Amino acid sequence: MTEPSEPHASAERDLCCLVNGLAQQIADHVRQRAVTLGLTTAQATALREMAGPMTMRQLAERMSCEPSNATFVIDKLEKQGLVERHAHPTDRRAKHLVLTATGSAARERLLELLVQDSPLAGLSPEQQRTLRSLLEQAITRS
Repeated sequence: MTEPSEPHASAERDLCCLVNGLAQQIADHVRQRAVTLGLTTAQATALREMAGPMTMRQLAERMSCEPSNATFVIDKLEKQGLVERHAHPTDRRAKHLVLTATGSAARERLLELLVQDSPLAGLSPEQQRTLRSLLEQAITRS
């Protein structure tokens, strides 16, 4: 006998496949755009997330990685002259990561490239807001 929850499980599995497929398309898109700027995907992700000064821990959270991985990425960006470490204004133990002028320009260019032919570009602004709302609801229920 078939379990009554099977249609629900099948629908959830299908939805998970779609979300994973979209995530893969977005990752591929970021990777392709990063290469045009001479960056790795992780470096592009770090630049994208650095909207202002932040600690390594904050960046790692935004990148969904361990602080040690973010440190490795920032070390490379620092060698490229895109990021600097500054003293944190209130925490002697922490450093603030700050984009250099070159880093800010690279970030702006990256953001321009990321919106071009984005996997989400086919959605209207209203559809994007709806998708965002639904994803936020799903995430906060976890």
